[in-house]
Formats: sequence, C-alpha cells, structure tokens
Amino acid sequence: MTTAIIFILILGVLIFVHELGHYLIAIRNGIKAEEFGFGFPPRIVGAVKNDETGKYEIIWGSREVKSKNTIFSLNWIPLGGFVNIKGENGSAVKEKDSFVSKSAWVRIKVLAAGVTMNFILAWFLLAIVFAQGAPEAIEDTQKVKDAKVQISQVADGTPAKEMGLSIGDQVTKICASGQECQSITKVEELKNYINKNKGREIILTVVRGTDTLELKGIPRVKFPDDQGALGVGLARTALIQYPWYEAIGRGLEAVFTITILIITTLGSLLAQFLSGTKPAMDVAGPIGIAIMTKQVSALGFTYVLQFAAMLSINLAIINILPFPALDGGRIFFILIEKLKGSPVNHKFENMANSIGMLLLLLLMVVVTFHDFIQFEIVEKIRGIF
Repeated sequence: MTTAIIFILILGVLIFVHELGHYLIAIRNGIKAEEFGFGFPPRIVGAVKNDETGKYEIIWGSREVKSKNTIFSLNWIPLGGFVNIKGENGSAVKEKDSFVSKSAWVRIKVLAAGVTMNFILAWFLLAIVFAQGAPEAIEDTQKVKDAKVQISQVADGTPAKEMGLSIGDQVTKICASGQECQSITKVEELKNYINKNKGREIILTVVRGTDTLELKGIPRVKFPDDQGALGVGLARTALIQYPWYEAIGRGLEAVFTITILIITTLGSLLAQFLSGTKPAMDVAGPIGIAIMTKQVSALGFTYVLQFAAMLSINLAIINILPFPALDGGRIFFILIEKLKGSPVNHKFENMANSIGMLLLLLLMVVVTFHDFIQFEIVEKIRGIF
C-alpha cells in the first residue's frame, strides 16, 4: 500500500506542477483561468472570489458558478490537477481575457509553461538529492566512508536473473558452497571471486531495502563477452554530499545530462520502430512505472527523488513533442498560423487534437498490455499492495 501511495504522490505532483505552470503564465498575461483544480473531477469542494464583495465563497459538489474569477477546487481523483483556460478550444475569440484572443507569442508561453515547470521541478529535486547526499559511482581505490558494491545491471537469461538479483542490490558477502563467506567492499573482489568459482554454486548475501537476502546461483563457464560469468553489471557507490550552492549547479547539470539521454533514447526507439527492428529496450506504461516505484522505494528516499526527477523530465520532453493533443502539438499549430498569416481552422485543429488524444490512449492501452506480460502483472500487483 505504501508503494501505491508513493506512486500516486509522484504522479500527482508532476501533473499538478505542470498545470500550475499553465495557470500562472495565463493569469499573468490577462487570460482567465475558469477553474484550477487539485485532482480530477468530480469536484468535492471549491472556492471562488465573489465579483461584488471580493470575499471567497464555498462551492460544494459540481455546481456551476458564473464568475470573472477562478474557481479553486479539490477533486475526488487525486492524480495531479487541471486548469480550464478560457478560449483554449478556440471559443470567445473577441473577448480580451480569452486565450485565443492573445498574440501567438503569449499563447506559446502559456503552452510551454507546463513543460518549463517540469524541468524546474526536476532541477529542484536533484538539487535536494545532491545537497543531502547523492549516490555516485566511485573507483575501488577511492577511500570513502560507507562505500558499497551494488548491482547496476541484470541481463536476461543469465544466472543473475535466475538467482533473483535486482538493480540496486548491495552485495555484502559471497561464498562458495561449504566455504567461509568473504566480505565484499570492492568491485574487483567480487569479480575475482566469481571468476574463480565458475561452474560452482555460490551464495551472495545482498541487502535490498531493509531486507537481507541470500541468493544462490552458478556462474557460467562459457558466456558472452559483454556479460560476464554471472550476467551482472557492478558499481562501487557512495553517498557524496555537496554544499547547497554547489548542489544547485550540479542539479542543473544533471537535468541537462538526463534530458540529452532521454532524447537520445527516444530517437533510438523511433529509428528502430521505423526500420521494423525490435527495440533494444522496453517501454514501461503506468503499471510498469508503479512497479519501478516499488523497486526504487526499497532503495531509500534519495532514490525516490531521483526517480521523480527523471519522470518529470520525461513528462516535459513527451509533452513538447509536436504531436496533436500535446502542448508541443498546439504550439506547432500556432507556428503554422504565423507562417500562413492566418489561424488554423479551429474545427480542424480540435479534430486533430481529438484524434491525437485517441491515438495516445490507444498507445497507453498497448503499453499497459505489454506491462501485463513483461512484469507478470498479477503477482506484481499483489506485491505492491
């Protein structure tokens, strides 16, 4: 249940911050926000400033209220938030406080504000991570307090996968059957022990969250050059803490690094899709992200913040793509308007956005179905709750 709550909180904060960006830039540029809500409808309760008295009035349920001011609402579905901007669908062209009546530059600023806020949120989260101590890979020769050897990768179809090793596991001890266990503090120690015991059963003692596990497996005698006898990637890590002023800079640098990595990965996936080849990596939907949240939560609060920051950057990049129904698609229509010297037909734009939304929902269904197969979903859902 804890994982489900963390997943909802992360998703809720990412969406809420995104919508907050749209809201702030809209009202700053004289555009009316008809309603700004936390969570999704139906509405539980709302508050709106009375046009005459200037005092806030309480609105219970989904009762409609006509006001020149914004309704602030609390809604039943706690997955982020929303903002209804006047004229966003192309109506109220002649009204000064309408989105569609504003210049192209103002409209682009409003649409891009959500993406910008997601980048800022990621920067803020990563700055906190660096300030309180960020896990970093270090060399075996470095003398650092509380260094540990962790699993950084687990290849499919390998002894490591069969043993049940997971990314993030801390290896503390290793021994062959019938022998005394050896403490592990460096990557080379672990590699050497595994290589000396190829073909023999070994026992790894690993720490996963608050649990200590003993996992058994047999390192392979023959194996691909890029995998090793056990089929794992290893890293020696330690929490490196930075002063707040340096943490801010490192947080910004990390945002740029992660952004480039995600864009490169998306480009690679698209190229593989267009060429008809099977993607070299899997794409996770909401269920897959929920399961990853469970895995990350077991590693600690710092890892949860890093995970949320990466999701925030990912949400920003996806939203700015020039695809109908996304912020990037709406910006694309505005750019076409500037090039042709007149607005794109609103009926055509609304139809394109509707089709785009349907395609996105279809993609969500496909990816979710993939999650069911990829993550053996029935057992995983039991594990989450």
